[in-house]
Amino acid sequence: MKTFETLADLSALVGQEVAVSDWITITQEQVNLFAQATGDHQWIHVDPEKARAGPFGAPIAHGFLTLSMLPRFFETSMHIVQVRMGVNYGLNKVRFTAPVPVGSRLRARMTLLNSEPVDQGGVQMTWSVAVEREGAAKPVCVAESLARHYP
Repeated sequence: MKTFETLADLSALVGQEVAVSDWITITQEQVNLFAQATGDHQWIHVDPEKARAGPFGAPIAHGFLTLSMLPRFFETSMHIVQVRMGVNYGLNKVRFTAPVPVGSRLRARMTLLNSEPVDQGGVQMTWSVAVEREGAAKPVCVAESLARHYP
């Protein structure tokens, strides 16, 4: 976990990879709960037996489940001491570039692309996030994520 005292300390790192998260394992239980929450019960996600005979050879996580892990990757890899609140402001671009078989271990690499002031003394940060699957040659998800932080 990297700790920054102020938003200015973090903002000084525009153009740099700021953090790499710890690995997390994607479980079938997570996939099933995500399917229940979203109504996406496609067999490639929730039917392990049928999925083993399918195009990926195993059940895979929903792309949006992978994307929904971004807050966890951020929360567990960096902390800004003098910030009372942070909010997800959205995404500029997202691509799901490879499947995530259940049992995969994922981590994220976060590069700060931009930091600009917003209302109430806040800062909007634009992040390039590459979600990696352990042992894979390319990321499984790449996203440009926007967050606003307020001191």
